[in-house]
Amino acid sequence: MSEFPESTRLTGRARPLPNGEQLLIGVFVGVPFLALLAAVPLAWRHGLSPVDLVLAVVLYLVSGLGITVGFHRHFTHGSFKAVRPLRIALALAGSLAVQGPLLLWVADHRKHHRFSDRDGDPHSPWRYGRSPRALAKGMVHAHVGWLFETEHASPRRYAPDLVRDRTLMLISRRFALLVLASFALPALLGGALTRSWQGALSAFFWAGLVRVCLVHHVTWSINSICHAAGSQPFRSRDRSGNVWWLAPLSLGESWHNLHHADPTSARHGVLSGQIDASARLIRWFERLGWAYDVRWPDRHRITARRGEPSADEPHEIGRPQQ
Repeated sequence: MSEFPESTRLTGRARPLPNGEQLLIGVFVGVPFLALLAAVPLAWRHGLSPVDLVLAVVLYLVSGLGITVGFHRHFTHGSFKAVRPLRIALALAGSLAVQGPLLLWVADHRKHHRFSDRDGDPHSPWRYGRSPRALAKGMVHAHVGWLFETEHASPRRYAPDLVRDRTLMLISRRFALLVLASFALPALLGGALTRSWQGALSAFFWAGLVRVCLVHHVTWSINSICHAAGSQPFRSRDRSGNVWWLAPLSLGESWHNLHHADPTSARHGVLSGQIDASARLIRWFERLGWAYDVRWPDRHRITARRGEPSADEPHEIGRPQQ
């Protein structure tokens, strides 16, 4: 992996968030993580019921694809256009992942692409330098620390197209209710299917807390691991890499090098054997007529992004910033 020039090192510090917001983020991050820790001995001793397993997998896919297909490829990068009902459904599904309101998520991610692995990037693992100690500190920052230390990017600056959409604004503002729904839904379904309070609590634990924790850490691993490791078959102006073993859980997001080389591409896994579940879903939407103007990569586009970047090549971003 080639090193960046010294001038691109990230050394600045972000201003901490207010204490109330830090506490709220801590609850959203910490409680599901504690549930994941408790899940290991519970699964070893008692296992998972079929109801818990099915609900957890289904809600993992709904909320995970809501992030990868909805928040990321559709809303952030415009990889495809969607009919109105699908657009709203993707906004709701992504909100169930409990990763923040839609507009803030998109604004932060567009800012990340604008300054990827440079000063201004909200979550680069290279923030503190290139030594092993600095990278270890940077990995923690990129994975979860940035949520507490970094001010959010302004949606009016980085996501003006979404700000103008009243329905998306409403969904973003009602994020707290959608968080409640993300945890209440598995409990209600578990209780209804098992006809017991125990079934409701068990589903709340596995398909609610544990599922949210897994979605969180898989998503954050793209920020940390995929910007510190992995193969780089395509040229990009950052350290984004492809991490194959994360691809199944991340639903194709860990083919991250191509994504930063060609951010608007609807498919990230473009090489042989690179499974991309998110791209497959977009293809199904397209065949149903729910998605259109899909930006599929072609052979010329892929070939053009091979090799090393030139010194004067501009840094690509998902869409022009304001």
